[in-house]
Amino acid sequence: MSQSKTKEPQDTEASTIDIAEILNRIPHRYPFLLVDRAEDYRAHQSIVGIKCVTVNEPFFQGHFPGNPVMPGVLIIEALAQTGAVLMSKSLEVDTEGKTIFFMSVDNARFRNPVRPGDVIRMEVEVLRARSSIFKFKGVAKVGDRVAAEVEFAAMVVETPKA
Repeated sequence: MSQSKTKEPQDTEASTIDIAEILNRIPHRYPFLLVDRAEDYRAHQSIVGIKCVTVNEPFFQGHFPGNPVMPGVLIIEALAQTGAVLMSKSLEVDTEGKTIFFMSVDNARFRNPVRPGDVIRMEVEVLRARSSIFKFKGVAKVGDRVAAEVEFAAMVVETPKA
């Protein structure tokens, strides 16, 4: 008789994370919150963040007048915020006492510009996870075009008391 392991539903079922939950999971706020919702969440495995880019984004005033392009560093930040949502939910991080910080960025590549009106689909997968440190691969796409790709790491740390 063979024994089979059964996974928890959260490990096998993809789920959607709305803006209310994102606001509960990460500390970012306007004008620096760069994830509108997330889909296809799979605990400890992957997530897809969605960012609807509008001409009202504050960075478009200076980047670049007459030719608005989302800065590549902000695309990486949006991928990192998506990874932080994945970490926060997977680890059930106490957001009152802990914060998720970037540790490293590797192999960043920018392939196509992101412009007002674009919807960025940020596919983030866990490459490695050890305790409170995760290594990710992220790919930001607009339609079928890759806008950026990057590997990055993040960790959970104690939030300093004020």
